[in-house]
Amino acid sequence: MTSTAPATAPRIEAIELHRIEVPLVRPFETSFGRETVREALLVHVRTDLGDGWGECVAGRDPFYSAEYVGGAASVIERYLAPALLGATADGATRAVRGAESADARSAGVPLAASVAPALAFVAGHRMAKGAIEAAVLDAELRAQGRSMGEAFGAVRDWVDCGVSVGIAPTLEELLDEVTGYVEEGYRRIKLKIKPGWDVVPVGAVRELLGRDGLLQVDANTAYTADDIPLLASLDAFGLLLIEQPFAEEDLATHALLASACETPVCLDESILDAATAVDAIERGATSVVNIKPGRMGGYLEALRVHDACRALDVPVWCGGMLETGIGRAANVALAALPGFVLPGDTSASSRYYADDVTDPFVLGTGEHRGQLRVPDAPGTGVAVRDDLVREWASAPPITLTR
Repeated sequence: MTSTAPATAPRIEAIELHRIEVPLVRPFETSFGRETVREALLVHVRTDLGDGWGECVAGRDPFYSAEYVGGAASVIERYLAPALLGATADGATRAVRGAESADARSAGVPLAASVAPALAFVAGHRMAKGAIEAAVLDAELRAQGRSMGEAFGAVRDWVDCGVSVGIAPTLEELLDEVTGYVEEGYRRIKLKIKPGWDVVPVGAVRELLGRDGLLQVDANTAYTADDIPLLASLDAFGLLLIEQPFAEEDLATHALLASACETPVCLDESILDAATAVDAIERGATSVVNIKPGRMGGYLEALRVHDACRALDVPVWCGGMLETGIGRAANVALAALPGFVLPGDTSASSRYYADDVTDPFVLGTGEHRGQLRVPDAPGTGVAVRDDLVREWASAPPITLTR
């Protein structure tokens, strides 16, 4: 990220945590569960130069990953926020103040870039850390009058949009849902698959889209090495990619699949940072990378993954985690970078929500059919609707101060 930081970085004065439940317009089912509401953790950072918002992408339960909303809220309250606010973590003797040391502030070191080092004493919890970093980055860029797209190095004003389609109760309902998304203009369809829901639905959707329609599948780690012949048979459907069929730690089996099929293998859950991305690529376990900033600990690490993949000529795309407009705005800015050459899961707000905590993201028309405009206002470029944050609250807000 390019930096034109002011002479003095912002000073974090308070961190607020808001847990909300946003109703989904339709249930969303994957190989690891079914959701009817999106429980989200929003992080509101108040600094001496202005405020910023970030969104934690952890789910309600620890099924997609080890992280979940309640755990993220707890680790932020007990460890991460006290560290950034200059207090000790849970009574420990270590006061981690790297993010706001006098030397860093006087030298104009960007505050957002100091968040990850300051929180490194806590193992893991990338989604919680990423939410804080996003909020700090939003506040910092708003103070500078710069958009995330500008700061990230966006090269496009509009980004192509794909849509993620969950596992449907019946094949007929799946085809009806996909037909609706095609009519809305989405430029790529992604199908969730699992054992017993793979070859038949993929074949039916391929027939619906025709040979030229962009189609890919996502298994969310639901398969094993015994399923390699079945997954290789999906070559017949001309897919863009097969996403994360095996366990996140199992690079070896992904490499075996890659050698057994023509369809590119894409990794999602396995990619935690730039180092793991390069390792997976060099092992032949992936030839496409799904970049999800929350899974990588924040947008700054996501930028490093993008740069590493681009240097190796590996295409990337931006994944989604049912984000509200807060997270969606930052994802759209990220997807405008040059290495994002495939449509991402940056769907319009209406794909998931009848109403959103920001102004809704709406698909373009005409030449921009199937695209979203990259926000160009400072920070994320969106305003948070405090009324809906209060209305959808699932727990009392938590305010942590110095």
